[in-house]
Parts: sequence; C-alpha cells; structure tokens
Amino acid sequence: MAQGDVISILREALWTIMKLAAPLLLTSLTLGLIIAVFQAATQIHEQTLTFVPKILAIALLMILIGPWMMTNLTDFFMYICMQMLEI
Repeated sequence: MAQGDVISILREALWTIMKLAAPLLLTSLTLGLIIAVFQAATQIHEQTLTFVPKILAIALLMILIGPWMMTNLTDFFMYICMQMLEI
C-alpha cells in the first residue's frame, strides 16, 4: 500500500466522521445555546434542564437520520473493502 493510498483512506475516514458527527453536534450546540439563554433570562440554573432536552433531541435525531448515517458508514466500509482488494 502506497503512502498516497493511506492518505486517501485517512482523508475519507475523517470526512465520514465529520459528516456523521456534524448534525448531532450542531443540534446539541444549538439546543444548548437556546437553553443557556433561557436560563440566563429566568435565572433558573437546574442541571437537568440542559441535560434532558439534549438527550431527547439527539435520540430523536438519531432515529430520523439513522438510515442516512448507516448508508454513509456502509459506503465507507465498501470503500475500505475495495481499497483492500486492489492491493
């Protein structure tokens, strides 16, 4: 396996990781910001107020985009398998 092949696989792996993590992280970040503004405005500083909505939102998002995530992971796995067969 040449150095270029390894770099190509690494680049594809990092791109796949970013594609899969971005929706979850952005949802959590946005919801956390909204809750932080709400807490600052009402002066309610309860830990579960930030934790529970984030968990529920991420779980709902995983249910909604789970098939898309699995398709991306399957495509990446097939890419890795094809790279191994070329050697």
